Amino acid sequence: MSQNDLEMIKRIYASFNARDIDAVLAVLSDDVAWANGMDGGHINGREAVRDYWTRQWAVISPHVEPVAFEETEEGAVAVEVIQSVFDLDGRPLEGQAHGLKDKTVTHIFRMDGDKIVRFDIQDAL
Repeated sequence: MSQNDLEMIKRIYASFNARDIDAVLAVLSDDVAWANGMDGGHINGREAVRDYWTRQWAVISPHVEPVAFEETEEGAVAVEVIQSVFDLDGRPLEGQAHGLKDKTVTHIFRMDGDKIVRFDIQDAL
């Protein structure tokens, strides 16, 4: 993985945690396929990602902390992430019905040039 890709992905996490949607959307391809961690499946396109995060942040306050980066055999970037999910008052969630919860996951980023074209979430290995 290039140093540019690594730095871009680190900035994505910082921007997500700061709720700076536009900074993240700027590095997504127009037709990005983005994993929907709350409901499953994928959403497509920058505006769908904006809508998804706006809806997510209206009900929960997630925080993602990347702890390890690795290039996959296919050339994607796999990031081990500690995912913490809080209510809007900063308290740990209890009994939520959606798929987001405190756990370690692997995020997979696939790039084309300087844009992210696909994002997937896997349970940590």
